[in-house]
Order: sequence, then C-alpha cells, then structure tokens
Amino acid sequence: MIYIKYKNIVKAVFLERPNRFIAKVLVDGKEEFVHVKNTGRCKELLVKGSTVYLSVSDNPKRKTKYDLICVDKITDCGILKVNMDSQIPNDVVGEWLKIGNLFSDKAIIKREVFYKKSRFDFYIEDGERKAFLEVKGVTLEENGVAMFPDAPTERGIKHINELIDAVNEGYEGYIFFVIQMNNVTSFTPNYQTHADFGVALKTAQNSGVKIMAYNCVVADDSIVIDKEIKVNLDR
Repeated sequence: MIYIKYKNIVKAVFLERPNRFIAKVLVDGKEEFVHVKNTGRCKELLVKGSTVYLSVSDNPKRKTKYDLICVDKITDCGILKVNMDSQIPNDVVGEWLKIGNLFSDKAIIKREVFYKKSRFDFYIEDGERKAFLEVKGVTLEENGVAMFPDAPTERGIKHINELIDAVNEGYEGYIFFVIQMNNVTSFTPNYQTHADFGVALKTAQNSGVKIMAYNCVVADDSIVIDKEIKVNLDR
C-alpha cells in the first residue's frame, strides 16, 4: 500500500470556526488561528473540545502556521479518526491508480482534464480504453454510513451530467467516493441535504457510469485507500 504522508504533525484542541477557511485551536495551551483544508460545513466534526491534528507549514510567508487536516470524532463505538483535507483524496486516488488498480500499470494517467465545460479529476488511457474519473472526498458519517454531500453542490450535478455525456460518446466514466475514515459499512447520497444530487447519481449509474466508494485507513499523519464498500443509491 502507498501511504500519503504528512510532515510535522501536532495535536491540538478545537475551539471555534469563525469562517469556512479559519479555525481557532489550542496548541500547547496557546490559542492559534489555523487554516481549515475543507470548506464544507463539517459541523459534526468540528465540535468544541475535539482533538484535531495540524500539519506545520514550511512557508514562512503564510498568515497561518498550521493546516487542520484530521479530527477525532466521538461515536457510540469509540473514536473515529477522520481526515478532513479536501485536497488529499485526489492524491490518494492518483497513487492508487498508478499501481494498477482499475487499469493496467502502463496506463497513461492525466490530472484535471477538460471535457466540454467540466474539468474532471482524471483522464486515463489504457490501450483502447479511454476514461474520465471524478473524485469526491467524504467526511460525513452517521451510524456507520458515509454520505455525500454535506452541503448542496450544483457543481457536483454538472460534473455528473457531463460524465453521462462522456459515457454516451464512448468513454468509460467513474465517480470515486473516497471515504476519509475507516470502519464505514456503506455509502449513500445525502438526499436530505441535496436530493437532486442523489437523483443525478442514480441516473448516472443507470447510464453506465460506475459509482465506487472506498474506505481509507487514517492516522494522524497519513491516509491510504483500503477496502471497497457497498454503494446504495436508493432513496
């Protein structure tokens, strides 16, 4: 397995989140403002008093010294470690593809490739196969079930519809949900938050787009794709 590793991790206590980009935490008894690497709501994760993990930036010109990348979520079954870095799922999937998953290890893999008006996370060519793959990071969990999105996403629906178009034109299409935690049993669209996204996802599956979801093994300083889990698109 190929781990994505962070450098210089420190433990902190979450205090508050003044806006989408910034959180106030307690590091060694000192209050610090830190960059939150996830603009989602994450209200069930960023609870006052929660233990969070920060990576130390090596850029001296930054306004904030730390990035908030992981949190310990308290559940009925104990502590669930959740990676919150919204940029890391693409890196994890990229490494996963390189070692011969879904395609051969000789496949040509390109990142952020445009098709019509959408920019998809990956374009893959493997012999006669040509495919687009879109990655979605998932941090929302309830009773062992992962859900996406945690806020309405019209952009997500646009991507789904254009992925359907690509499949209709002969490409393979994939939507890969990276569950940024472990011990989750299944994935489902969050119909309560954005029903249209769930409907679009179901339409995509019926049109030949492959919907996938994988758990990750998450540590304070690393994340790696683990096992595929069940996808349930029924409302």
